[in-house]
Amino acid sequence: MPENLPLWAEITMTILLIGGAFFSLVGAWGLVRLPDAMTRLHAPTKATTLGIGGVLIASMVLVAARDGLFSVHELLITIFLVLTSPVVALFIAKVHLHLRQDRAALPRPPSGGDWAGYGAHGPTRGERAAPPADTRQ
Repeated sequence: MPENLPLWAEITMTILLIGGAFFSLVGAWGLVRLPDAMTRLHAPTKATTLGIGGVLIASMVLVAARDGLFSVHELLITIFLVLTSPVVALFIAKVHLHLRQDRAALPRPPSGGDWAGYGAHGPTRGERAAPPADTRQ
């Protein structure tokens, strides 16, 4: 870079970029190498979110040190990722549960009712949900 940034900014950006790259690498490795869908789900939702967050915060430090401005764009993207990643993971886990798990094999909940993911209007215990009908003509 042609500009001379303060030493504190260069050190902070270096730490954030190396940390972000490390977490992104761990998340990508986990997505490829973990054995099943539920464990593979954990790697990108946690590690990669931290990796992208580290890179975005490093970008915020760069703009603050170079221009003296507070960059709200990167902060909003980071907050959006932190808030939406667990929700997406929950939806993917529920789909996996409904499509792959035999409901009769699940233990009974302590309350004696049914698991919340299945709801009151789903198939009865021991049944699997019917696959969607093929509506192609």
